[in-house]
Amino acid sequence: MPPGGLRQSVPMSEPSSTPQAPVQGASLTEWLSYCERIHPTTIDMGLERVRQVAQRLGLGPRLPCPVVTVAGTNGKGSTCALLESVLTAAGYRTGVYTSPHLVRFEERCRLSGASIESAELIAAFACVESARCQNDVKNQSAVSLTYFEFTTLAIVLALSRADLDVIVLEVGLGGRLDAVNLFDSDCAVITSVDIDHTEYLGPDRESIGREKAGIMRAGCPVVVSDPVPPQSVLDHARELDADVWLLGRDFSFSGDKQQWGWASVPERGGRRYSGLAYPALRGANQLLNASGVLAVLETLRQRLPVTAQAIRTGFSLVDWPGRFQIVPGQPALVLDVAHNPHSVAALALNLDAMGYYPATHAVFGAMADKDLPAMWARIAPLVDHWYFTDLPLSRAASAEDLARQWSGLTGAKGVLAGVFAAPQQALDAAVAAADPADRIVVFGSFHTVGGVLTHGTPRLSAQHLSPSPGSA
Repeated sequence: MPPGGLRQSVPMSEPSSTPQAPVQGASLTEWLSYCERIHPTTIDMGLERVRQVAQRLGLGPRLPCPVVTVAGTNGKGSTCALLESVLTAAGYRTGVYTSPHLVRFEERCRLSGASIESAELIAAFACVESARCQNDVKNQSAVSLTYFEFTTLAIVLALSRADLDVIVLEVGLGGRLDAVNLFDSDCAVITSVDIDHTEYLGPDRESIGREKAGIMRAGCPVVVSDPVPPQSVLDHARELDADVWLLGRDFSFSGDKQQWGWASVPERGGRRYSGLAYPALRGANQLLNASGVLAVLETLRQRLPVTAQAIRTGFSLVDWPGRFQIVPGQPALVLDVAHNPHSVAALALNLDAMGYYPATHAVFGAMADKDLPAMWARIAPLVDHWYFTDLPLSRAASAEDLARQWSGLTGAKGVLAGVFAAPQQALDAAVAAADPADRIVVFGSFHTVGGVLTHGTPRLSAQHLSPSPGSA
């Protein structure tokens, strides 16, 4: 299966016959392939089908330990990783579900910081299939689940059986109708709200915010770490009488080049953390995520107390590949899953803050439904050479189409270095062309970044740095 999994938004063709469920002893790859083929579309918004199977499994809406649900356009995964790292440092048994993955499906489910074993997932998949086909020996009236719905149920089932102290669930698409929203949270988090997936969530921030606000629960805390949240988020919270923690009103952060601090207002306990080191996750936007995480920990303090030392340790040790990940080498390599205008703007800001490089080479592959001109406009002033790549999904734009669209933009900056069949081929070409002091940035999709991480994190060395033939 390609890096990042298959959360596509286009219909798949109807199977010519009912797929046969994997037999006992089947591999995780076989199960995932099966999940791709049992529903006619890859996204089918709504909760009735998945709720029916969850009830048969004995799942939800309350899970056996505190739950934090995280929604937003960007920053969700980083928020989950920061929460996980701090809570693990505090000694709690954590379970985290995020998606999509970069290389291996098992990355989507982590237990105390480590990816789940495939055998545990396979057992959970078999349970979901049994519940889906309950009282249906011929598989003619089984409940149809999408790939994402099936795998979400399997992962949550595995988490519910793992004797955990806390579970963190990342919402996949939107919030209100996402399969993750079957499960009630003890604290909800809404990170940034921006334009993405408009065909499902609506054309503007207000519509998208309304969908993401669907993860709120009446009377329960919700942390909003977007500095300027849509009014629809605040309105929905008011309708539910949710306990809203707003950045800038209930909590705030400040910092200089060496350290930062966080504080809640007296009405929220008046807690302060000063002299904090910056999180190990790079990028200016990570302070927004870390600040929201500290607010979440305040809402859970009675059930999951955390010391200041655990916070410092957790922030210093957090690891989340593909999020403005800088890999030292010659040339330097930057990996970022930025895939919409908002996240690409943050990437451009972070690249600009890195300092001077003689040239920047960009490996880029993206889905065809993205706002490509807006993405390019934000980062084009920083890029000198473009390497466009195909991606292994039907809804991805081809490298040729990317090059054609890019060339058609008035004032398109940079040199088109070529089109390539795969991200690794594009990266190899960039390395061959780059000088040691240059940098290469790989972005545009989880699949683009995952495509260069398949065999581990690359360590680059420009060709003319290698020993010449016959040298000692």
